[in-house]
Amino acid sequence: MSAQVTLLGVRHHGPGSARAVAAALAALQPDAVLIEGPPEADDLTALAAEKDMVPPVALLAHVSDDPARAAFWPYAEFSPEWVALRHATDAGVPVRFIDLPAGQSLALPPRGADPDATFPADGASEEGERGPGVPGGTSGPAPVDPIAELAAAAGHPDPEAWWEDVIEHRTPGADPLAPFAALAEAMAALREHHPVERRDEIREAAMRQQIRAARRAGHRRIAVVCGAWHVPALAVLPTVAHDRALLAELPRKLKTELTWVPWTHRRLSQHTGYGAGIDSPGWYHHLYTTPEQPIARWMAKVAELLRAEDHPVSSAHVIEAIRLADTLAAMRGRPLPGLTETLDAVRAVMCDGSDLALALVHDRLVVGDALGEVPDDAPAVPLQRDLTRLQRTLRLKPEATSRELVLDLRKDLDAERSRLLHRLRLLGLHWGRPVRDSVQSTGTFRETWQLTWEPEYAVRLVEAGQWGTTVLGAATGKAVADAAGAELTALTELAEHCLLAALPDALPEVMRRLADRAALDTDAGHLATALPALVRTLRYGDVRATDTSALTAVALGLAERLCVALPAACTGLDADGANARRTEIDAVHQAIALLSDTAIGERWAGTLTALAAREPHGGPATGVPGLLRGRAVRLLLDDGRIDTAEAGRRLGLVLSIASGPLDAAGWVEGLVSGGGAMLLHDPALLGLLDTWLCGVPAETFTDLLPILRRTFSSLETGVRHTIGSRVAAGPLSTSVVDRGPDVELDAERADATTPVLALLLGVQQAVIPRQPDRRAS
Repeated sequence: MSAQVTLLGVRHHGPGSARAVAAALAALQPDAVLIEGPPEADDLTALAAEKDMVPPVALLAHVSDDPARAAFWPYAEFSPEWVALRHATDAGVPVRFIDLPAGQSLALPPRGADPDATFPADGASEEGERGPGVPGGTSGPAPVDPIAELAAAAGHPDPEAWWEDVIEHRTPGADPLAPFAALAEAMAALREHHPVERRDEIREAAMRQQIRAARRAGHRRIAVVCGAWHVPALAVLPTVAHDRALLAELPRKLKTELTWVPWTHRRLSQHTGYGAGIDSPGWYHHLYTTPEQPIARWMAKVAELLRAEDHPVSSAHVIEAIRLADTLAAMRGRPLPGLTETLDAVRAVMCDGSDLALALVHDRLVVGDALGEVPDDAPAVPLQRDLTRLQRTLRLKPEATSRELVLDLRKDLDAERSRLLHRLRLLGLHWGRPVRDSVQSTGTFRETWQLTWEPEYAVRLVEAGQWGTTVLGAATGKAVADAAGAELTALTELAEHCLLAALPDALPEVMRRLADRAALDTDAGHLATALPALVRTLRYGDVRATDTSALTAVALGLAERLCVALPAACTGLDADGANARRTEIDAVHQAIALLSDTAIGERWAGTLTALAAREPHGGPATGVPGLLRGRAVRLLLDDGRIDTAEAGRRLGLVLSIASGPLDAAGWVEGLVSGGGAMLLHDPALLGLLDTWLCGVPAETFTDLLPILRRTFSSLETGVRHTIGSRVAAGPLSTSVVDRGPDVELDAERADATTPVLALLLGVQQAVIPRQPDRRAS
């Protein structure tokens, strides 16, 4: 008795195809089921029957000695391949994957387009979904879109709507094999008019070899579930020699490891890898799991979601939306409302025409956030098992839905959660991301994280397994390896990560390299960037009760060297360079204040004083830009190192006719930025600014306007309004210098300076009338 082979051509992730496959397998009762996919996964098929295996899930294959080279074969509950797999495991019949081995698929160069992209079947190509480390695709002929070709032949302008009407909304009829026969005939006609890529020919040769092997094993009723594009090539078997010749072109097989990993509906919606992404996995899941009254039940889900988000939706809205969807389908000649009609009705009736509310429905229901689960006994690297254990111990369940997690580091549980998330970040697994840069905020007891689990993290865990078998060990190994070739700035950030992640075995090595690098680095910009990060690290070390004495010594050394190097590094800067340096100076000033070291505080004050005094007498390249000099004066004033009288004296000198307008404007920006209340508390400073500004020539004022607008727009709204009202009220005093005690003017000594002033100013000496002494008044 010859074996009967039934070919069931499907579209990947299609609920209609899944229902059709279920009906066909129930009628055929095969004694062997063959599915397009990597044969190395045959030993993993039994796990599909376990109750803890909840789709969406994916087969993950990676090269043993290069984990970054990986591929996924995803399956949802509505995937035809998953239906076939579950049928076989439930019925207790052998099930085999028949595509190219993953070890050879990953050895092949990826391609840019796959003719089977519309009907993937393995997850559905020999490549599955490539991991992040796989090189980009190669160029080739434009892919064939079978759905578009068939829809055009049927005179339908929308391929997706046509496929939904013909297949996805169709329920199995009296002959469950009829749709597969019709689809095979259509694919045969398409293949006659379109060339088949060599890669597809090789894959089909591998599938035919597996079919022959099933026959030799004695199976008599064989069901093959594959991409519909391949059905004509599998219907007629050429000679064995023909297929062996094709397979001889394959590269050497790489050693691979396979396992099951959780997947998400949102990841299914991304068109990456082999192109098996679908736009509406949540909608397809609803169609497959709700065969009775799918539209009415869908509208009920939408109403429930909108009500939870405080949108007023009543039962009348639901009824009217159902009626409108049915009416739209009838007007458009469709047998049942599709997703387009359903969303049009939701927008018009439940969302009051709002695209914002409709976007919520699309995100939560049309796409969805379902995350699958795999059994504990599924193969996994030790690092994955350790992470799973920690997730359970710390009660941090992976979820596809993004959620915010607020941690109080004074609590043991929250502190352990923080350490885990920081260790994973070191490994490149950003399950948690700090919110609003909370790690670098001034508070030290609170952290806010945004948690979102992505399926690709399974590959990252495999790749990180080279550093250790536990999360702590892997993070330690990765930190030590990263420190080997890191620059100063990267080392300071790494030291901070080591403290945040509590890596006591990695910190000494990082600190040793940091000290060595800091002793050799002479770039003031690097030093200015590194110091604030070190001080931040010291503050977090205090919260976590970590010994930071080594960090303190390095930080003080950096601060000492920065005090020496900074004045020279602030000369000859253009506008962009001066702005960047000003940001660094502000950060260093705050960091030194947090160090609470009196000696270094005095050294820093001396550095700021030197900066404030380095005026560009010989041109811009010889001195410090006005922006930085003014900023140095402001920082000294804020620290109480100088008083407002001294600040006013310096301001008066800068605003004199001897200074260039642009340099003076930059000086004012540096002084005022960060708060303008000082102009209100000392009217004399405001008077000096007003007098100078009124005296600026019109042609120069145009050049100054952007700087002035930037300066005053940074002030608080109330301060700006008060300054405006005071200027408008009348003349402002410009007396800012403390004249000292009331003494008689020595006229003879004063007149002796006149020749010297005339010589300096280059004018003829003139008789200067003596002004009456008004000090007594």
